[in-house]
Amino acid sequence: MLIGIIGKTNVGKSTFFKAATLAEVEIANRSFVTLNPNEGVGYVKVEDVAKEFNKTSNPREGYILNGFRFIPVKLIDVAGLVPGAYEGKGRGNQFLDDLRQADVLIHIVDISGSVDEKGNPVKPLSYDPLKDIEFLEFELDMWYFGILKKGWEKFTRIVKQENQDIKKALAKQLSGLNVNEEIVQNAIKKLKLDHHPMQWNEDELKRLARELRIATKPMLIAANKIDISGARLNFDRALEKFKDYMIIPCSSESELALREAAKHNMIKYIPGDNNFEIIGKLNEKQEKALEFIKKNVLNEYGNTGIQNVLDKSIFELLDYIALFPGGVNKLEDSEGRVLPDCFLMRNGTTALDFAYRLHTDFGKNFIKAIDVRTKLVVGKDHKLKNKDIIELAVRK
Repeated sequence: MLIGIIGKTNVGKSTFFKAATLAEVEIANRSFVTLNPNEGVGYVKVEDVAKEFNKTSNPREGYILNGFRFIPVKLIDVAGLVPGAYEGKGRGNQFLDDLRQADVLIHIVDISGSVDEKGNPVKPLSYDPLKDIEFLEFELDMWYFGILKKGWEKFTRIVKQENQDIKKALAKQLSGLNVNEEIVQNAIKKLKLDHHPMQWNEDELKRLARELRIATKPMLIAANKIDISGARLNFDRALEKFKDYMIIPCSSESELALREAAKHNMIKYIPGDNNFEIIGKLNEKQEKALEFIKKNVLNEYGNTGIQNVLDKSIFELLDYIALFPGGVNKLEDSEGRVLPDCFLMRNGTTALDFAYRLHTDFGKNFIKAIDVRTKLVVGKDHKLKNKDIIELAVRK
């Protein structure tokens, strides 16, 4: 699974990335700091299910902190867009190519309006950040349209000559964008494209490109720099105008400061929490910075928004669930680790799907599954729920 962090240059993408991963990346108040994509690992947060059995999990990957399990997900922070990126302007071609395999996109918007269209610093509230949401939507849609349109006449001619199923043909043609037959079928049905593809006009192709983009690259808006005075007004406007989007207020700088302070044992802080505890010695500047974060971010919005953005992108936008392999009589593996593994899978995953995810042989030799909590036997078609702990019985 890959989360793409995108947006205009100089809006705080690299700060968001570092706050989410603590990876060492360059951060500066100037355009095009990120020229090549940064890749790292962030974490989504769930309750540690082992607590229900009076135990604490020992993750093979990720970590446990104060009763929460942090599950790793891959992040990529790509170079900033400029208008005309789909035409190759700026680093547009490279930027868009870096996003091909992303499962979900987080669009970082400077909601304070303190950078102009080209990413140059300006006075807060002097630029309308809602333009950035429209601009990026357009760039992504035109990127998909360009891929779809390339060689379209030849493609549709072959489809007609060989009497191919357009759903299968398009899914194969666009597989590099994670397009599948179901996605194509749903888009064609929604747009009522019941005539032959050779007759689809440019407007219909653009609308098809948009539907395919929405389905394969769902996007969440991270309204960054919410702590800057007046930014709340723009945030409220965005909520009103873009009702189809999930828009989360956040302050990347605040989250980064809290995580760095926790890393150096100055405070106790759990990502996503609405508070922190001072445990180390702070100088006056550090105290004032933490007071500002507490008053203007945590008290105002409940958290910095960074963990919220990651969690919602996976568990709500992608509709994934966390599943745990375990035993009815023993939660530990052969090395004594409690529930060492956690798998993020789509909602609707069946017991058989889960078996195949663990190992192909488990799927092929599946007999039954057992819900560890209830000890009830479930069949291969049983749909699993978030945070289920499942024991598998397979033929030897």
